[in-house]
Amino acid sequence: MDIKTVGIVGAGQMGNGIAHVFAVSGFDVLMTDVSRDALDAAINLIEGNLDRQVSREKISQSERDAAMGRIKTTLTLSDLGQTDLVIEAATERETVKVAIFEDLVPHLKPETILTSNTSSISITRLASRTDRPEKFMGFHFMNPVPVMQLVELIRGIATDEATFKSCLAVVEKIGKTASTSEDFPAFIVNRILMPMINEAVYTLYEGVGSVSSIDSAMKLGTNHPMGPLELADFIGLDTCLAIMNVLHEGLADTKYRPCPLLTKYVEAGWLGRKTDRGFYDYRGETPVPTR
Repeated sequence: MDIKTVGIVGAGQMGNGIAHVFAVSGFDVLMTDVSRDALDAAINLIEGNLDRQVSREKISQSERDAAMGRIKTTLTLSDLGQTDLVIEAATERETVKVAIFEDLVPHLKPETILTSNTSSISITRLASRTDRPEKFMGFHFMNPVPVMQLVELIRGIATDEATFKSCLAVVEKIGKTASTSEDFPAFIVNRILMPMINEAVYTLYEGVGSVSSIDSAMKLGTNHPMGPLELADFIGLDTCLAIMNVLHEGLADTKYRPCPLLTKYVEAGWLGRKTDRGFYDYRGETPVPTR
């Protein structure tokens, strides 16, 4: 299938980044959210990020203007029905994603490919709640989308070869690199990354080291660009906890048990950068460790 139009469900951190990348690559983009404020904020953020690319000579001013001209927004989910490819990028909760698919499916063209940007939830299970499991697959972008090169492609048990090849061609067209994962909890990246972050939280919880000591040790001792606790704040502690719960429940192995301290931070509403507090406090000029 020759994909030219892309519908994106969700205007948050991932959704607006996906819209940015597709628009720069020549696709017409229609982005939806339940909030006009969220859509307006996403457009403003995309404009700022494109301007930054122009200032760094990554793209030209004309390419920036053309990309902005390709992005449209709507509050009506059914408007996405006429697009060739839909990418769901809503919050990492299965009930939310299933509700979106059930509302959207009656309005889709028969040939539309339906995908989810989920970072952990079963693609086979999500696909089973639609009318097109053979045209459904996981399309997992990394954050921040304009910067990170990888896209995980995950086939459900029913995903056909034509759908996979169409999505692979899209990844190539937007200048990214695809890795293919089987449909197991958290796939490849988060199957490895999230237990490392969870172990860093356990290291903090057990008093082995402070926030700054743990992050410094991993940055200087293993050459990670960000410490695991800093990275957790960037991802969102609620997202980290959700993925650890998927791993723990899906694989039934105690090694994936979420650290109680991670749960406590989420219960407190300290979710990281998006709430200005997590393992660091971001309300001042410089982030300060909270433990």
